[in-house]
Amino acid sequence: MSRVGKAPIVIPKGVEIKVTGRTVEVKGPRGRLVRDCHPDMTVQLQDGTLTVQRPTDLEHHRALHGLTRALLAGMVRGVVEGYKIELDIVGVGYRATKQGTGLSLQVGYSHAVDVPAPAGIQFDLPQPTRIVVSGIDKEQVGQVAARIRGTHAPDPYKGKGIRYVGERIKLKPGKAGRTVGGVAGVGGKAGP
Repeated sequence: MSRVGKAPIVIPKGVEIKVTGRTVEVKGPRGRLVRDCHPDMTVQLQDGTLTVQRPTDLEHHRALHGLTRALLAGMVRGVVEGYKIELDIVGVGYRATKQGTGLSLQVGYSHAVDVPAPAGIQFDLPQPTRIVVSGIDKEQVGQVAARIRGTHAPDPYKGKGIRYVGERIKLKPGKAGRTVGGVAGVGGKAGP
């Protein structure tokens, strides 16, 4: 069996789980999440634990087994703790400002880029160059953070743009000096 898939999900206190057919609903202190599982996977709720079972040992069933268990464990963690992703803005004059529940980004364009906050997502700005995206749905938090980063991904030469906190950008070297007559950067003709 899959090492991930066979591990039971322990349900913490304050979390209610309701399994109806292939639909799983998780309610917790931070909110409510609903997901439809694959029809081949069986989800069972017994004695305060949630388990996922697969019908066969075929390769695609083994893959779905671990995936389904990981998605359900992410839902349980989301309604208890929530998720957050932090982004840094690097560049002279680059910054973010709150605009209602959304963001307005000044990232080197002639205009501001507005990013609305989808339902269930909150934006925090501890500094004008730091954005914190938080919510209970791991997939949605990651998608919104990727969309913000995509408005101005880090430049490969100077490193300016929006990046994840801790992300390392490998900078490319710029143009090397022009060589004329074997001496770099010297104009004119070479030789006698």
